[in-house]
Amino acid sequence: MARAREARDWARESLRGIGDSLYTPFAGADGDDIDWDAYRALVRYCVGDLGHPMLWCTSGVGEFWALTMDERKRLLEIAIEEGRALNPDLVVQACTATMSAKDCLELTEHAQRVGADIVYIQTPMMETHGGEGVLRFFRYVADRTDIALGMFNSPSSGYVLTADESARIYEEIPAVCATKEGAFRPRNSRMLHDLAPGLVIWECDLMVYRAGWLREGVVCPAQLGTVGYLNETPQRRILTKYWDLVYANQIEDAIDHAQTSGMDQFERDVGRWYTCYPGRPDYFTHWGAAFKHAAAVLGLPIGSYPHSRPPQALLPEEAKVQIEAAYRRWGLV
Repeated sequence: MARAREARDWARESLRGIGDSLYTPFAGADGDDIDWDAYRALVRYCVGDLGHPMLWCTSGVGEFWALTMDERKRLLEIAIEEGRALNPDLVVQACTATMSAKDCLELTEHAQRVGADIVYIQTPMMETHGGEGVLRFFRYVADRTDIALGMFNSPSSGYVLTADESARIYEEIPAVCATKEGAFRPRNSRMLHDLAPGLVIWECDLMVYRAGWLREGVVCPAQLGTVGYLNETPQRRILTKYWDLVYANQIEDAIDHAQTSGMDQFERDVGRWYTCYPGRPDYFTHWGAAFKHAAAVLGLPIGSYPHSRPPQALLPEEAKVQIEAAYRRWGLV
């Protein structure tokens, strides 16, 4: 675990490679239970079978807004237990976003206690008074804990921090060492790097990696939290090869690999079901049932209740057909 005082040095050295954002497999009537065995199997698959060096726990893909505090704690504990048994050096990232600073603090204290390496706080989803309010939220948690902290700047929060606001949080909170920029605003990330060059940045608009931003030091050699495990298999480690080429600054070879392997075509074929609900097309979401349907197509366990918990809608048949067709065309199934 990275202590607050060493967080920035630790982040620059340790945040590397593919980090898997884990879904939550539900079970029971209306998904009221969690299939813990399925979750353990998912962790073992990501860390053991695929060899991915990082996990991203209890965040958007995991439907944190639909989980109880106890469920979130147990999911993190299992990820650490199962993952570190396979890889003692596994980097475990925990998202502790909540509506209240007190609940966020409770989850952050728990993450620190059980051995997570870093905690990410997503911009609060309700009643956020801009960057000033987010700064106060971070300060409340940082003043009471001793663990590395990261920002998670996602449009699903309803408010996206500007570069100036993020840079101020970095300047005033020493424990803050990294950010997941999930708003697909590369220009903002570039400005943020100029304002806070020591901040470890992952820009979710992955085209910046093909534009050489890693070589320039703007972004980091890691995917902090994504569903990489849905984009390769142990027999065909397509995504791992792609990122190894990118991290080695072999950009042209990486682009060729993405095209010839079918990786780029798959992204087009699968469409926007992971992050877009048709009834609200202007809103960025993490549609849990879409991720889990893709996992089921690959043969991964998703629990006996394949849907998301409320407030998410049921995944339509159209989405399932499109996701299955994308995998068949790619040849991963």
